[in-house]
Amino acid sequence: MPDLFSQNETQKIVPLASRIRPQDFEDFVGQEHLVAEGKLLRAAIENDQLFSIILWGPPGSGKTTLARIVAKKTGADFVQFSAVTSGVADVKKVVEEAKIKVRAYSKRTILFVDEIHRFNKAQQDAFLPSVEDGTIILIGATTENPSFEVIGPLLSRCRVFVLERLTEKHIKSLLKRAMKDKEKGLGKEKLKVTSPVLDFIAHSSNGDARIALNALEVASQIAPKKKYGKKVINKKIAQEALQQKSLLYDKGGEEHYNTISAFIKSLRGSDPDAALYWLARMVEAGENPRFIARRMVIFASEDIGNADPQALQVATAAAQAVEFVGMPEAQINLAQATTYLATAPKSNASYMALLEAKEDVKESLNEPVPLHLRNAPTPLMKKQGYGKGYKYPHSYPGHFVKEEYLPQSLKNHRYYRPSEQGEEVKIRERLRKLK
Repeated sequence: MPDLFSQNETQKIVPLASRIRPQDFEDFVGQEHLVAEGKLLRAAIENDQLFSIILWGPPGSGKTTLARIVAKKTGADFVQFSAVTSGVADVKKVVEEAKIKVRAYSKRTILFVDEIHRFNKAQQDAFLPSVEDGTIILIGATTENPSFEVIGPLLSRCRVFVLERLTEKHIKSLLKRAMKDKEKGLGKEKLKVTSPVLDFIAHSSNGDARIALNALEVASQIAPKKKYGKKVINKKIAQEALQQKSLLYDKGGEEHYNTISAFIKSLRGSDPDAALYWLARMVEAGENPRFIARRMVIFASEDIGNADPQALQVATAAAQAVEFVGMPEAQINLAQATTYLATAPKSNASYMALLEAKEDVKESLNEPVPLHLRNAPTPLMKKQGYGKGYKYPHSYPGHFVKEEYLPQSLKNHRYYRPSEQGEEVKIRERLRKLK
């Protein structure tokens, strides 16, 4: 297996982000909560006393860089491969070689698995025993929540370290370093970049150092050289280098659930501006509009209910518009529904009533339907008393008559308690008069 951490002599074809990757903690930017002096992870790496870990963080936050620092400082054999290109056979081969090294040379093997969330259960199971007995020290890197993507037995044998998204200040310091470094960076290019332009690149990178450095490198290549020998990178060139920044959003991963959660909570909190922002985030990231519309239909009943019965109609109409109109125009329909749902009066009384009723269903052990509520379509059933004594409400003044519709054990039990919001005020008053 090739050593992917060895220096590449043909640096001209190696991306800037890889060329200037820090080799030690002194040059490492960000993640101070993990790698500052005295912190557990740094001490374990520097003392070559590393244990199995999972590095969980957004793209470009330093996961692979930390692995490279481990590779440089450890006395153990360091093996790295990507979960994208490696299979069970590769894992088993590493495990067997690790066992031989332990028996023959008492030497440990550190296995770095990039994008470990792409390994399926069988692949993760393959090196579980060796992680458990210490033959292999695992370093897994993932952008996805390991609680969902790493099998429980493996996760319980690793310590999870959470890397935070790099700040604009962090990104800007990396850009400046790349511009000064004449050996591995762009120091020989004689770049002239104003602080506002660096701020723009740092902001547009969305916390991903790789995006920022790649944009700077592309900008240096397309920037025209001035008469005095310098290349000036202005905002227009930076924008061209960045093109359209990609949002951190995995439709099958945690960000998918985080964003829809923020959207729903903004609707529930009656904040149309925040709700529109999260809607825009999902639309721009390519979220399935059917998924958004489906959640809005659910929300209309769960969080608004009879406080505004029209909310369900609006949400359902938006869902139909998604099918009838299609994207991108249907985003206008989604926006209208979003603002309506966000500003509508809120009540979860119907939903809470359902939950209470379900609890009683579980506890009441399938109580028989009272005879007077049963239909009697046959003479035998009528003879057995089905429907006997039933009072037909339309035969009474106001189309209402007092009747018991619950099983005897739940007589007079109350589930639905209308709120004092919107239309439920009227419903509350009507029920009060009827009772």
